[in-house]
Amino acid sequence: MTASFHEMWEELRPLGRDSSSGGYRRYAWTGADADCRAWFRSQAEARGLAYELDRNGNQWAWLGATGPQDVAPGDAVVTGSHLDSVPDGGAFDGPLGVVSSFAALDELRRRGVEFGRPLAIVNFGDEEGARFGLACVGSRLSAGALTTEAAHRLRDGDGITLPQAMERAGYDPDAIGPDPERLARIGAFVELHVEQGRALDLSGDPVGIASAIWPHGRWRFDFRGEANHAGTTRLEDRRDPMLSYAATVLAAREQARLAGALATFGKISVEPNGVNAIPSLVRGWLDSRAPDQDTLDTVITGIEQAAAERAARDGVDLSVVRESFTPVVEFQHALRDELSAILGKAREQAVPVLGTGAGHDAGILSGTVPTAMLFVRNPTGVSHSPAEAAEEDDCAAGVTALADVLEGLACR
Repeated sequence: MTASFHEMWEELRPLGRDSSSGGYRRYAWTGADADCRAWFRSQAEARGLAYELDRNGNQWAWLGATGPQDVAPGDAVVTGSHLDSVPDGGAFDGPLGVVSSFAALDELRRRGVEFGRPLAIVNFGDEEGARFGLACVGSRLSAGALTTEAAHRLRDGDGITLPQAMERAGYDPDAIGPDPERLARIGAFVELHVEQGRALDLSGDPVGIASAIWPHGRWRFDFRGEANHAGTTRLEDRRDPMLSYAATVLAAREQARLAGALATFGKISVEPNGVNAIPSLVRGWLDSRAPDQDTLDTVITGIEQAAAERAARDGVDLSVVRESFTPVVEFQHALRDELSAILGKAREQAVPVLGTGAGHDAGILSGTVPTAMLFVRNPTGVSHSPAEAAEEDDCAAGVTALADVLEGLACR
């Protein structure tokens, strides 16, 4: 007997959860990640699906095929999301899409539908980038958006490389790389995700369809000054990079506000990191997103200029490195319209279509695969936090919507 949505959710809920914060620490290639992967495999096998691990560590569960080698080009319908988390993240970001995928398959079997196309459920690895600093590693590798050489250079905060982490977890890091033959067999990828915002809560709709993902990226700002004694160095003699960093944080907020964009310094590293020591290095990571590329460029240029001016004033050296970037993603209009028609017919009313500033595996794959996304209402709008939430009725509505979409795409 397969587990219900509630049973699956309760099985998954304790994995990687930190008791002190109540948030999740499901980082790539760790013990918590292994537990989540074991859960995914058990759900696949309980449903008689063909389980497969691809060359980049992404997990697949196939119905109507033993793997992509059995699928004609453009024939497979795929759904799923990810199971990893940001530091102390919420329960729904990623896992809701995976659990809902298995639940939607169960619903279709209860309906007694006949599948005319192969169906797969996928768990993409390292989507959040919490350990190695780059988001969507599993899907980027598969799509060729991340080279093998660049992936091998990724390191975590302890200096452990991605290949070392994979090898310690029992995977072959030499196998990673582009997987064009697999992607060529996918005719549609639909990712269900909890909404990371309050648009659906404000409109009163439990489910929505994604229109586009804003362009977004991550930049590292290195401010290098001079370490010195906090108790003996005169203020006018200091080359304090913390001052330059602090001024840049404020400048980022102002630039984003003026442009109608988003900019956040959410991670910082300080050396030597002593209470009574003036820092020699302050390294801050900027996340910025905007409705369009021109606006994003304007924001980043403004932040860099403000950082450079303040660093010069403080006698601090500045370097800025763009560590990752994803251009605007317009989900394929034909597939998006098909989802709208399917769900509109099932509900006898239009389903809202909305954009998002958050990146997803669906966005990475959109350059080579027809992709679409469904959002489930988040009553608080909070995400990447233990306060992230979705009501039980809305989760059920999401499962039904996903089942309707998969029936419309794969059962014909």
